[in-house]
Amino acid sequence: MKRIIILLALALPIVAHAQKRKADVIPAVIQQLIDNMVRVEGGTFIMGGTAEQEAEPSDYEYPLHEVTVASFLLGKYEVTQEEWEAVMGENPARYKSARHPVEQVSHMDCRRFIRKLNKLTGMKFRLPTEAEWEYAARGGDKSRGYKYAGSNEIKQVAWVQEESKNGTHDVGLKQPNELGLYDMSGNVWEWCSDLFGGYSKEAQKNPKGAYSSAFYAFRGGSWVNEPWYCRVSTRNANQPRIRSVNLGLRLAAW
Repeated sequence: MKRIIILLALALPIVAHAQKRKADVIPAVIQQLIDNMVRVEGGTFIMGGTAEQEAEPSDYEYPLHEVTVASFLLGKYEVTQEEWEAVMGENPARYKSARHPVEQVSHMDCRRFIRKLNKLTGMKFRLPTEAEWEYAARGGDKSRGYKYAGSNEIKQVAWVQEESKNGTHDVGLKQPNELGLYDMSGNVWEWCSDLFGGYSKEAQKNPKGAYSSAFYAFRGGSWVNEPWYCRVSTRNANQPRIRSVNLGLRLAAW
């Protein structure tokens, strides 16, 4: 019995040291990513082409329907190139700069990135659902009913075609929305976790997209686009292997 107690006592400092080493291997840039996750309080909203979108919504933004989402965490910024490189060891972006959003990443690339990030951090990062994304872009429970994420004036909150100067920009340079989230309109489109499909008019709780589709949703518009694409209700989609110079991601977490 004494021998067992001695062995356990000797093992405790080793375990503590191993835990410390695990914490130490998280790069500072990834710790900053963790620290920049914003809590979005859950709530209920009307999803789709609501009145502030005026006459602009497409058919894919209808029918309007009530959606309730649970509380979740969402990145204050789009995932940057330095964050991607810290996890993946490479930078696929065309418009290279550490604090620019990463682009040229497919839905499959994003899933690989998230798996590695979760293994590195022990957290449960993921892509947001379309409902979560739209709720947060609208300002969540602090929404003021803006057309774009944080304003009715596109230039206040988004890098778009007119002033982008042919490329992405550092995250966080424009005005944030009501929740303190930056660039949810413009800069790069952001992949969502949902398979893309038509809306239902039925009220829903924590919807997760279509049951079957060849396409995944992405949201927010980009530096390539006109303001129409950067509205909070605009939807877009593509195949999971597609990469583009105006398509990146923002992380969600439980």
